[in-house]
Amino acid sequence: MGVRTVFTDHSLFGFDDAASILTNKLLEAALRNVDRAICVSHTGRENTVLRARLMPNKIHVIPNALVAEQFKPAPQSPSGDTITIVVLSRLAYRKGIDLLVATAPRICALFPNVRFLIGGDGPKLIDILQMREKHLLQDRIEMLGPIRHSDVRNVLVQGSIYMNTSLTESFGIAILEAACTGLYVVSTRVGGVPEILPEDTISFANPDEDDVVRAVSEAIERVSAGKHDPLRAHERIKDFYDWTEITRRTELVYESVLATSPYDFWTRLQRTLDLGRFAGLIYAVILMVDCLFFMFLEWYIPEEELDKVEMHWKHEHFEELVSDYEARQAQ
Repeated sequence: MGVRTVFTDHSLFGFDDAASILTNKLLEAALRNVDRAICVSHTGRENTVLRARLMPNKIHVIPNALVAEQFKPAPQSPSGDTITIVVLSRLAYRKGIDLLVATAPRICALFPNVRFLIGGDGPKLIDILQMREKHLLQDRIEMLGPIRHSDVRNVLVQGSIYMNTSLTESFGIAILEAACTGLYVVSTRVGGVPEILPEDTISFANPDEDDVVRAVSEAIERVSAGKHDPLRAHERIKDFYDWTEITRRTELVYESVLATSPYDFWTRLQRTLDLGRFAGLIYAVILMVDCLFFMFLEWYIPEEELDKVEMHWKHEHFEELVSDYEARQAQ
């Protein structure tokens, strides 16, 4: 149809199992003729380059954004000696809930003044409930069920530490929201998580039971000693991922696409055939059928009969902005 295409990738996949191999091949075929791609972290960019076999200069890194005003810390820190660890996550294997199930009882045994506040839903919910019953931790581990995004801040301000045990994470917006609310973060060192926050606002652990307990223990001691200031953390982080800057960078990607010529049919066909002896032929047939069907639609409903919205806006300093952005991407 001649529509310019930008693909935004928020995922990370492996390379060594049947599901990943199939998914990656489908992704490679789907992205064969896109004009640009956007990834939310440098780790995600490397993963997409390898999975989809895209040219690195076609992929831009633009992180997620948040409205910092919606995640202000509480005026006063939670009262008393109790340290509350908050977990807000989909309760699934990829989110490392097995690690949470294994480490929560050990942390509760080491620190009698610690309690957990867990929000979310998913197939691993039953495992958490069974763990809580087995270790008699009903008064130490509170289950909140599904949490609406509008209520996330109200849950976060009840805690001092945010715990993330994901096994894979392209960016981790929940970590950013927690840090912006003033919580000290403990996270597994996976995916793009190490790129998100200043090193003095987060502690990392390998996705291993003993190392997670170590990192959480250190975080509890740090918070108990008053070495983490929620208000100062919020002031540092609130401007890191502002929507205005993220939107500007995204617009530059779209504008750079519109400033170039689209792939013609023969180029697209050749690029599709390059997918491989078998996959290339299959997707080339699909491409040709799609193009023939589009030709039929153009005859049946002529283009001049369609209502269109024309874009007339262009930034007066567009070329300078693109040059500056590409220079920063190269660095």
